[in-house]
Order: sequence, then C-alpha cells, then structure tokens
Amino acid sequence: MQDRSSTTLFPEMSDVDMALTGSSTAAPLADRMRPRTLAEFVGQQHFVGEGRVLRRLIEGGGTLPSLILWGPPGTGKTTLGRLLAEKTAARFVALSAVFSGVKDVRAAIAEARLDRRRGRRTILFIDEIHRFNKAQQDALLPAVEDGTVTLVGATTENPSFEVISALLSRSRVLVLNPLDEEEVAKIVRRALTDTERGLGSFNPQISDELITRLAHSSGGDARMALSALEAAVTATEPDEHDARPITSETLIEALGRAQFAYDKGGEEHYNLASALIKSLRNSDVNAALYWLARMIEGGADPVFIVRRLCILASEDIGLADPEAMVQAAAAAEITQLIGLPEALFPLTQATIYLARAPKSNAVLRAYSAAHRDAVETAREPVPLHLRNAPTPLMKHLGYGKEYRYVHSDASAKEEMSCLPEKLKGKVYFEDDQTTEDTEEDKDI
Repeated sequence: MQDRSSTTLFPEMSDVDMALTGSSTAAPLADRMRPRTLAEFVGQQHFVGEGRVLRRLIEGGGTLPSLILWGPPGTGKTTLGRLLAEKTAARFVALSAVFSGVKDVRAAIAEARLDRRRGRRTILFIDEIHRFNKAQQDALLPAVEDGTVTLVGATTENPSFEVISALLSRSRVLVLNPLDEEEVAKIVRRALTDTERGLGSFNPQISDELITRLAHSSGGDARMALSALEAAVTATEPDEHDARPITSETLIEALGRAQFAYDKGGEEHYNLASALIKSLRNSDVNAALYWLARMIEGGADPVFIVRRLCILASEDIGLADPEAMVQAAAAAEITQLIGLPEALFPLTQATIYLARAPKSNAVLRAYSAAHRDAVETAREPVPLHLRNAPTPLMKHLGYGKEYRYVHSDASAKEEMSCLPEKLKGKVYFEDDQTTEDTEEDKDI
C-alpha cells in the first residue's frame, strides 16, 4: 500500500512501494532497492553513522533544519530525504527543478500551509535545486523562513555558486561522498539476492570478480551500478537450469564499453596515455585526437592528460617551437580553472598544436648527456673563478679570481670555460630537430 504521507509530483521519483504492487519491473531496480530504513542505507557514515548528527535527527524524530544535500549522483540524497520524512512523520513532497516552476513551488507551499494548520509538517524535497533560477529560489524563502516547509535540496553542483545566499543561510549543507567500491559491491549483492524488490527471482549468477569490476567502474554511483546490473540480468537468457549466468561481455555492454573498460589506475589507462603521446610524437593529428577522445570519454582525469601534454611540449618539441610549451601551459591552467566538459576545447587545441609542431628531442638528449657526466664527476670541484666569494677569506683563497664579466668583456664568452677541467669542451646541447616544419609534414 502506498504511504499517504508521501506526495510525488514527477514520475521518476515515485514511491518505492509503488514498485511492490505488481511486476518486479514496475520501476527501475535502483528505485525498487531504495533503502526503506536507515539500517539498509549504505555509505555516508560521516553523518549517518552511530552517534552522528543526521542519524540522531532521523532516529529522534525531532524538528529538522532545512538541508542542502550536496554530492555526486547515486550517493543517497533522495533516499535521505525520504528517510527524514518517514522518521519525523512529516509529509514528503518531491519536486524536480527540471520539470517544476514557481507555480509548482507555490502550490506545494500552499498545501503545506494547510497541513501545518492540521498539525502536520511538510518536507519539501527539491531534486537538482541548482537548476532553479533566482526567482524560483526566492519563492521558497518565506515558507522556509517561517517553518511552513522544511527544505531538503539535492544538488550535484557546489551550492556556494548555485544556491542563493538567503537559502544557504537558512539551511545546513551536508556533503555526500562518492560511495567506495566495497559499498557499491554491497548494494549490488543485496540486489542480486533480494527476491522481493531485487533480481533474486531471476536467479542471476555473477562472479565476485565481475561484481568488483562493476563496483569500480560505476565511479561511486550506486544508481549506475544497479541500472547496468539490471540491464545485464534481463538481457541474459536463462540456461537449462533456469539460471542466468552474467558474462563479462554482457556487463560491459550494459554499463557502456568505454566506462567499463577504462581503469584510471590500471594498465589500460597507461596504454591509452602511451598511445596519445606516441601519436603526438609522430605528428599524427588524427590519431592523437582519437586517443584524446578515448581518454576523456573513458573518464580520465583531464589534469593527468594535460600534464602529459606539458611534458611532451618540452621533451619532444622543445626549442624547435618554444610556443608549444606556452600552448600546453595555457591548456593546463584553463583545464584546472574550468574543468570538464568545457576543458575539452583547450585540451583539443593543445593536442592539435603539439601534433602539428616540428619535433626535436634536443632538450632531452642535452639533459641526458649532462646527467651522465654529472653522476660520473659528482666529486669534481667547481672551478675557482666560478665560485662565490662573499667573505675576505674566500677571496684570499682564490674564490672568484679571474672571473670575467661578459657584459664588459665580450670575449669571455669564448675564452672563459664554465665547466670543470675534466669536462672542458664538452657539448651537450645540439640545436637540431627530428622533423622539419614543412607544409608537407602537416596534417591537412
């Protein structure tokens, strides 16, 4: 039976109980498996663990402050809002900032005022509250101020920038963390064995290795993991024993090949990075763009990518085109300033520039040669004429003697050696380049 204390104003946030009235596929798995009690809730122990403030609020059933729940998708923001409403015997009204406007907000507040006269509180849950404009957020203020509603706003964006200061000052911001892999795996296993709300009736069979990989690839988003799991299970035909063995290939297709295959700390991560750098070094613009897109769409950290571009700009281009380092450094600064998705443009621009630039490893060869001699001659003293002479004693010992100031003695450049005696005449840097910057060499 549906709980009458809950009002749903948009279909994708329908009550969990609605999914239990008929087919097990009446609602998405993530919605059916939504925790009904705090004991079922997984994650966010920093404020729902034993003795924590929010847990005491939920279990105590007392008056709640307005809350802004800030965190990534699939971390429990909506579930916490529902649990708060249930434990406080308040009516739960859910709005989506994507589908609702000022009219919907005012209607919900008007109904809350009537309930307040009957002695019942209302929790107004607004999903993606950051999508409300200033006028829409302003419409909430009087009701939040006088306690007509307890606002619980959920946002994936920094509320400091997206929620008006007047609402922030009347609310407490709680930061939800991405679920760790063990927490996602726990949720997945619960869904696999639950015959009432989950997938247990399908008799799915999946290895621990695949569950671990699914948990890793979901990026801390339980909804993503459950959606992929449900798709994989329902797409698998029962075998002769009426079981559904889930294969790696099925799960990859369900989650999305790029998302599943990309491992930010694994071999494939470094394989893709290697492919990008080697394509750039080979001046292959098209291949470089492809590998860049593979990394970005697979979920690579854009800062990791742009660091590699900065290294290549000096190691493989260097003085053959000093502007390459400027382009890479600018892309790095912009990427850290604005982040994805907008950062893909400076990343792409830098990639194209570096691929088309003339190539030279003279900087690398110069340092490598100097490094070898530096290691082998680490005990070689600094020539006296190059030594610092801040005291009379040092000057008496010959420190700085016969040093020639090139600005007043131009011939010192050729006649005064600045290397140790054993290395005099050594040449480390040779100003050359691997490829010439000609029109024929550039991709068109």
